[in-house]
Amino acid sequence: MIESSEGRILIMTSVEAERDAVLRGVGDNERVDVLLAGVGPVSAAIQTTKALQKETYSLVICAGIAGGFTEKAEIGTIAVATEIVSADLGAESPDGFIPLDDLGFGSSTRIVPEEHLVSALSSAIEAAGNITTIRGPVLTLSTVTGTAETTAALTQREPEAIAEAMEGYGVASAALEFGVPVLELRAISNPIGPRDRSAWRIKDALAALESASQVITEVF
Repeated sequence: MIESSEGRILIMTSVEAERDAVLRGVGDNERVDVLLAGVGPVSAAIQTTKALQKETYSLVICAGIAGGFTEKAEIGTIAVATEIVSADLGAESPDGFIPLDDLGFGSSTRIVPEEHLVSALSSAIEAAGNITTIRGPVLTLSTVTGTAETTAALTQREPEAIAEAMEGYGVASAALEFGVPVLELRAISNPIGPRDRSAWRIKDALAALESASQVITEVF
């Protein structure tokens, strides 16, 4: 275990199905609170802030399912974020998208989890069973990608990204404000691209999320 093993852990999930999967994984552990963040970065930031105002935590984890970039994150794999990126926060221009970081406002669209925490979690998940774990940037978007054109644009802007979801940056921003380390853990449920619900494997992703959650209290 790492040094934060004596502290409390806050896990934020978007919806009840994700929360229930995580709860099945962590079991009855008084060190862990699993709460609903709601959908999208704004709700996630608000709900995480409220939780951090009420209790003292040593670690915050944003957990749930996500879309994976084809050939990087296959369905059922676990993505652990090395960067949590607000990928649509910026401005359009005739030359393309300009991220907030380049606009001179003094804010960043990227939050970087502590490397030793990322390594500890991903290594423990792989060691525990037959789940493939990948590390890389996970994008936060207010609008889920649903076209080949948007997928191509995101891939060009964020070539190292492995997955996208809707809450990570909001959760991480709240954790950063309170000085609490943060991680993002995502089980891949579908490929990113043209919206095709027949290709979604939500049950498989939730099963992978449950399995991955089993190691959290062993590591932290």
